Amino acid sequence: MFRYVLQHRHEPHECGVAFAAFKGHRSALRHQQALASCDVGGHASWWIVEAASEQRALGFLPFYLAKRTIATRVSQIEIP
Repeated sequence: MFRYVLQHRHEPHECGVAFAAFKGHRSALRHQQALASCDVGGHASWWIVEAASEQRALGFLPFYLAKRTIATRVSQIEIP
């Protein structure tokens, strides 16, 4: 398993659609907290997920969000 940061961006008028897209989509991300900048004008959301591949990481999201999301594989490092 690998760790991915999922970064989704949308336009201000798309906030409601971005959140509503989760209805009917089975995902471990539903009813969980996410980092988001909508309240401060950035209109982006971030999730950290564990998945076997980038495609599986994007599979945590509804198609509407996944097609506009960047999945970046990450790992923890110690800063000297």
